[in-house]
Amino acid sequence: MPEITLPLFEMIRLDLRGGVAVLTLNRPQRLNAAPPQMFAEISDALRALPGLGARALLITGEGRAFCSGADLQSRGPASGSRGASTHQVLTEVYSPGMLALSQLGIPVVAAVNGVAAGIGASLALAADFTLAARSAYFLEAFVNIGLVPDGGATWMLARQVGKARATEMMMLGERIPAERAEQWGLIYRAVDDAELMAQALALAERLANGPTLALGMMRRGLALALSQSYEDAMASEAVHQARAADSADATEGGRAFLERRKPVFRGA
Repeated sequence: MPEITLPLFEMIRLDLRGGVAVLTLNRPQRLNAAPPQMFAEISDALRALPGLGARALLITGEGRAFCSGADLQSRGPASGSRGASTHQVLTEVYSPGMLALSQLGIPVVAAVNGVAAGIGASLALAADFTLAARSAYFLEAFVNIGLVPDGGATWMLARQVGKARATEMMMLGERIPAERAEQWGLIYRAVDDAELMAQALALAERLANGPTLALGMMRRGLALALSQSYEDAMASEAVHQARAADSADATEGGRAFLERRKPVFRGA
């Protein structure tokens, strides 16, 4: 097999552990606060994943935070309208990064090792499976500085925890500890701090060894279902199922079932 060269970045780190790509936010001295450059690098990393043969993605933070939100100190002196510049960076950098993550064709796991605030909470909660250390917490801090949630938070939170709890998170701006987030159904699981990375990596490896073509279509189907009618959702399912039925993984799955063995999926 040809040697794989991993791209290098300034504010994130990308590693490959078998079929799992591990994307680490890497500004621990700033609690991984995310300036536009970090999200531009995330977008570049996501585009690189197919060429690396990654079959699952694990996102985490270096040090004692996942991501403390957008880096307000990186804005520099204001020139012209602060609102106009904010709109530009959201529509040209942050939102495209979040959209690219939502459209990724492989499953995504987030390991939240500390605070996940603002755009950091959006990033963590966009994963298919979000695991959080018991000491971690989620914070929609925007109201505390006179701003509104972004990164798709208003769309995600209302669907993940309902209007009442989404309103609480956004309008009160209080910490939601990991265990409460699990109780609410906001995240997949709260785990002991020392076990976070091991459990997250084990889950990512399990997904990477699964029928990742089908898993990717499940991601798209779930996203579509949140805005489609029942009839349209079934139409999308039929399209996805037809593609899955023609895959090598489906053939392998059928053979393994008949032969009473564990299937070996290749993601194709």
